[in-house]
Amino acid sequence: MATGMERSRTGPPPRRTPERAPGQGADAKREGRTRRRWLMVGLCFFGLTVNYIDRSNLSVALPKMKTALGLGPGAEGVVLAAFFASYAVFQLPAGRAVDRFGERIVNAISVAWWSLFTALTAATHSLGSLIAVRLGLGAGEAGGYPSSAKAVSVWFPTRERAFATSIYDSGARMGTAVALPIVAALVAWLGWRGSFIVSGALGVVWVLVWLVYYRRPREDPQVSEAELEYIEQGGARTLEKEEREEHRHASAVRYRDLFRYRTVLGMMLGFFCLNYVIYFFITWFPTYLVDARHFDLLKLGVFGVLPALIAMPGGWIGGLVSDRLLRSGKSLTTARKIPLVGGMTFSAVIALAVLVPTAAEALALLCLCYASLTFAAASVWSLPADVAPTPAHVASIGGIQNFASNLAGVLGATTTGALVAIAGGSFVPALVLSGVLGLVGAFSYLVIVGRVEPLPIN
Repeated sequence: MATGMERSRTGPPPRRTPERAPGQGADAKREGRTRRRWLMVGLCFFGLTVNYIDRSNLSVALPKMKTALGLGPGAEGVVLAAFFASYAVFQLPAGRAVDRFGERIVNAISVAWWSLFTALTAATHSLGSLIAVRLGLGAGEAGGYPSSAKAVSVWFPTRERAFATSIYDSGARMGTAVALPIVAALVAWLGWRGSFIVSGALGVVWVLVWLVYYRRPREDPQVSEAELEYIEQGGARTLEKEEREEHRHASAVRYRDLFRYRTVLGMMLGFFCLNYVIYFFITWFPTYLVDARHFDLLKLGVFGVLPALIAMPGGWIGGLVSDRLLRSGKSLTTARKIPLVGGMTFSAVIALAVLVPTAAEALALLCLCYASLTFAAASVWSLPADVAPTPAHVASIGGIQNFASNLAGVLGATTTGALVAIAGGSFVPALVLSGVLGLVGAFSYLVIVGRVEPLPIN
């Protein structure tokens, strides 16, 4: 634990703890441990919920918008792709910015930026202006995940990192699930322009709450000495501690050097495969249910949300399993790779959906697929903090792997469409390819990603 003099350089003055009777130190310290870290990950959860509501707003409002703006099917595809293009590209600078300037300020700027462009969507009157605001939205939202990964890396010990990650990551599923009813109600009540203004305002509210409450552990006066010791001694990635005790200095590894590590390349490939399958659910899943399984709109509305809802506890279970393995004495490599490899392997059941005769069986397999992906995702987003050569590279590695994963979003949507067209409307080739990529992702995490530990500083 840091001394009082060391704490004064990085945060508020040291806080004195009450004297304890002999033999009661451990119990008193345990009783005095605050749980401030769970508030911080809760803020990240709601931030990503708003993130996914704002990015999904267009999909829900588009049927009304295309009439007003005169958009054809080709234009709709360009507008939807514009977001993913800028979102993927800006992952790289966003991750670097978080490591340089801190997650508190970068996340606040990111959410304020994307909230502004969400609200500006209400003022669009042409295809060009709509593409411009979608590009701006994608650039702003790029900071969400790297900032959340950084926050968990400094607030949570290694033994709790995967579950904490699964909590904020489930904000994506929550935002996707609630966007449909919330935005649909706003469109019916205020029109499509009003829906963008209201959803943009949600982000502004979140920014205010974030700035009021979020601090790093040593800067937060509400954190007890016991919680601070629990976090830092448990393996949280703090720059001051690692420079002092392990001589891991940020300047020892340049940003471009991160691409030379085999583990980082394996993380990029594995996350690409995971997100390729996930983007099927975000883009083509409703069309599959209607065209291949003959769902009407009522069935689509009732059953179409099931995979996303089931995926949320799937992610939580994945985080709990990884943390439990670590607490039971398994190595960090084993604790992370079992959920990663197991989840990616089971996601391949998406290919079996083309073989079963009934829609119910296909839907069950797709639910299992999505839950398997989120089961792995908790460890996917734990890896940047686990393997970063220094704490100053956590968000950078998070941005790098998320850049690769969102290239899958761009390529997956177009590839699926092309395969369905070539197959005369059949989804068989597209789903089989998704299943194969699930297995490729499992191989990448098992073989290409090496030992899960801080990467060596050359």
